[in-house]
Amino acid sequence: HWIEMAERNAEQALSTHLARKESLRGQFDAVSRALKLDEEPQRIECFDISHTMGEATVASCVVFGKEGPIKSDYRRYNIEGITGGDDYAAMRQALMRRYRRLKENEDPGKWPDLLLIDGGLGQLRQAESVMDELQLVGITLVGVAKGESRKPGLEQLILSGQSQPIILPADSPALHLIQQVRDEAHRFAITGHRQRRAKKRKTSPLESIPGMGPKRRQLLLKQFGGLQEITRAGIEDLERIKGISRKLAEEIYDTFHPKL
Repeated sequence: HWIEMAERNAEQALSTHLARKESLRGQFDAVSRALKLDEEPQRIECFDISHTMGEATVASCVVFGKEGPIKSDYRRYNIEGITGGDDYAAMRQALMRRYRRLKENEDPGKWPDLLLIDGGLGQLRQAESVMDELQLVGITLVGVAKGESRKPGLEQLILSGQSQPIILPADSPALHLIQQVRDEAHRFAITGHRQRRAKKRKTSPLESIPGMGPKRRQLLLKQFGGLQEITRAGIEDLERIKGISRKLAEEIYDTFHPKL
């Protein structure tokens, strides 16, 4: 009896798994028809950007194949050196880092056929310019823009090189796959951003001082016995430590004694 049940459960699990696989394959086929692609995509990548008021910006890249998400190929990028909140620059940096690396490694199995960008025309332009700069061809670029009312199902798909956006019916299997991939990119970006933000807020204030590398930080903490003691030290005390200039000592002092 138990064995029969176990077998039945296993069969059900397998048929669910196969059905899901089958429906995913059907969705890939539907996407290629909806976007009028020459060939059915084998690999879809999607990028998204997440930050809070421009702080701790993270970009995500998620990858789907016909079996579903390929999590080992997911990547997150901590975006540096841009104006906070400049999503175009963030997207450009993430795409550049991703595809320059792929180009250097020349691994044909890792190339997407279809690249989804979460955002409208402006974000799509960033992807186009990165592809041009890296001289990459054969990747279909699509911007996934939320419709006017930002309701799910009213996404506009902006195809590179086409003036009219495509709006698929809410029950379209192609749209469901695109939404699923986009939502996964969104989730992966947000969790990465939250981790980065939490880490940033926990880090020692010493790390925010320009010119304070890990070695000097270690040295200071060792000499003074801890952060508490450093916060109490005067400029002269700080300056006595090897490798700490007067200017750096003042910077450290000012970090813990903000001028009102």
